[in-house]
Amino acid sequence: MRRRPLPSEEETLRILSERRTKRTLRPPPLASQKLQKFIRELDQKFGRDANSLEPRWAEIVGERIARVSNPMRIIKGKGNAGGVLELKVVGPAALLVQHQQEEIINQVNLYLGSKTVEKIRIQQGPVKALTSAAKPKSRTRPPLPPIPPAAEAELEQSVAHLPEHLRKALTKLGKAAIVRSQEEADDPYR
Repeated sequence: MRRRPLPSEEETLRILSERRTKRTLRPPPLASQKLQKFIRELDQKFGRDANSLEPRWAEIVGERIARVSNPMRIIKGKGNAGGVLELKVVGPAALLVQHQQEEIINQVNLYLGSKTVEKIRIQQGPVKALTSAAKPKSRTRPPLPPIPPAAEAELEQSVAHLPEHLRKALTKLGKAAIVRSQEEADDPYR
């Protein structure tokens, strides 16, 4: 097969003036650029800030750390960089929070979204108490059910010779033991 000779300069100019060339298309915009405004509006509406952390702070970091710290704010990073979470921590507990910094960052990012927070800045100061929903339950026990009068009289008689404070404590202990032994006797699976 014989090769065709290349056109001369004059022929090239004539061919280009007669033919219309296609304009190259601009590439489509990145989805992140188009969605950035929408995502910013959603962030402002539904919150990816410290205010959204506060109601669930005990669930996110655990009650031990939640009792001694409060999220103050999140300083957003430039571009796609993660932000800085500012925590207010009770003075002596700052070392504990600093030691568990990586775990706290992981838990906060699990709640807010990947790479939202990269660092924690600790500010020492007083912390407001946990809300009532997040407070641990009290350890008060319900009053003991009544025991048979004969058993109660025998218990009172056995501790009658002891001093007042000791007699009260042993009576309470004895009643609890009697109630428990009755419950065990009533339990068919024991």
